[in-house]
Amino acid sequence: MKIKLLVIILVFSNNLIFSQCNGRYVDEIFSSVTKTTVNYSDQMQYQDSFHEMDIYTPVGDTVKNRPLIIFIHGGSYLGGSKTEIDCIDFCEHFAKKGYVTASVNYRLSANQLNFILYEEEQYLTVWNSVADVKAAIRYFRKDYSNGNNYGIDQNTIFIGGSSAGAVTAVHLAYINNVTDLPNTSSPNGTSIQTLVNNSGGLEGDVGNSGFSSEISAVINFSGAINTTNWIDIQEQPIVSIHGNADQTIDFNCAPGLGVPTVLNLCGSNEIHNQANNIGLLNDLLVFDGGDHDWFQSGNADSRFVQALNFVRSFIYPLLPCSQITSSSNLKSSNYKKKLVQKTNMLGQKNGCSNTMALFYYNDGTVEKRILVN
Repeated sequence: MKIKLLVIILVFSNNLIFSQCNGRYVDEIFSSVTKTTVNYSDQMQYQDSFHEMDIYTPVGDTVKNRPLIIFIHGGSYLGGSKTEIDCIDFCEHFAKKGYVTASVNYRLSANQLNFILYEEEQYLTVWNSVADVKAAIRYFRKDYSNGNNYGIDQNTIFIGGSSAGAVTAVHLAYINNVTDLPNTSSPNGTSIQTLVNNSGGLEGDVGNSGFSSEISAVINFSGAINTTNWIDIQEQPIVSIHGNADQTIDFNCAPGLGVPTVLNLCGSNEIHNQANNIGLLNDLLVFDGGDHDWFQSGNADSRFVQALNFVRSFIYPLLPCSQITSSSNLKSSNYKKKLVQKTNMLGQKNGCSNTMALFYYNDGTVEKRILVN
């Protein structure tokens, strides 16, 4: 006989959940980190600097099931690298809190003039970067199966980035089918869908095949998406930080770089609105009057530090170790909460059976309940 019941009802606040991982992932508990540079492709044609990443781990840490964050640099797909100051500061910041982090390189535009002039070239460039980062994700899961040298939890992998890197992260998360891409012709007469299919399809041909490229959430620093309808309730949670006066990637929707021939990109405000409309777990930090510069100096800009703390607060409840909280008496006569949403731990409305679920109420509280069949 199947019995569906709540065996544990848990009510939590930010202060409560921050105490559950013994200070890990909230406080800076390590004073230094080590950096290891690897090539993340196992394919000969990609043994180059575009397919390298720097992996940051806390010195002296003995934990072997640490969450992983992969961060992607900006540069308008025309430049930039894994050694940008925001990438270094981001990775060191979270590694000192106990995470494993990685800053990745990826393929840039091979023809800068074509990239500015042709939307199809822009789609293909973005998709190449998506394929590269997916291979980096699979690299870690492949390593996990071969001894887990980096001590990660393969079920807790976040991706994020700034500017173009955030565009890559968002499209990686929310394009689920090649048919989402346009079927128009590229400059060489081949459709973008055909070009992507010929390059390995959704997963790309960069290597580490046979392993998943699934992620747990997206970190979006001044990024955007081409079509907000690609975001649906089955997707991953997203946390966004954006200046509302951004002239490079619009806070709402406009051609990228402010250039009419560049693809229309819908920034963090539109992503936030779409996520709210469908009930997807998300949050948005807005820098009023901010342009596209708040992350470019890393920790030297107080807004960047604020963004790091905002990200910390968002992703912490998604960690397995944060899923133990205190109980509360729900039978009080003055308990007048109204359920407004139920999701699983990744913010998805469906798939709550046989798992930990989150129940959101109109008074701003959230209950965690373990559902048992």
